[in-house]
Amino acid sequence: MRIVLLGAPGAGKGTQAELLSEYLQVPHIATGDLFREALAKDTPLGREARAYMDRGELVPDAITIAMVRERLSAPDTERGFILDGFPRTVEQARALDEVLAERGRKLDLVVFIDVRPEVLLQRLSGRWICQDCQGVYHTLYNPPERPEICDACGGRLYQRIDDRPETQRRRIEVYLAQTAPLIEFYRERGLLVTVNGEQEIARVRDELRSAVDRVRTRA
Repeated sequence: MRIVLLGAPGAGKGTQAELLSEYLQVPHIATGDLFREALAKDTPLGREARAYMDRGELVPDAITIAMVRERLSAPDTERGFILDGFPRTVEQARALDEVLAERGRKLDLVVFIDVRPEVLLQRLSGRWICQDCQGVYHTLYNPPERPEICDACGGRLYQRIDDRPETQRRRIEVYLAQTAPLIEFYRERGLLVTVNGEQEIARVRDELRSAVDRVRTRA
């Protein structure tokens, strides 16, 4: 099974990708991990990417696509893969088609984990960190006993700039605007299944497995 998982930051895409990877026994390929590995190993593609990042510029699609092409040529992808974080645009989706076609393959399924923007914002902007012991809290999932005070050491809790609501709101808006055409692209091709990502993790997992099993039955 060759699967693409789509979902905004905070939708739970990474968690579900790992669960689905275990279920299907195929690799979970997160493009963020590909970048980190290429940079850490100082590969030729990693050096190219770093040159842009050091200048504060976006890494061109050509480099990202090359990393994806290289990863999808590995032997462990013969039985399939779960791609997380790529593609993000219609142009990247077409490039992915070309990469797969080079090996006589095509996508089997695209799953969009759908979560309302206001729920995403609650999930993403609720993290607080202790300035003394670095303990992590969340206003929804792991709140401190006293507001802005660490339960463990009594230190003051603070929010990183990246975790503040205004920062996360912009992040969500950019993702949704960028991805909307991609969702329609896959819907028109009959590959898209939408799953409600506001459910319990186990329920989302079960719906994903059902969608996969339906495709496998038709194959």
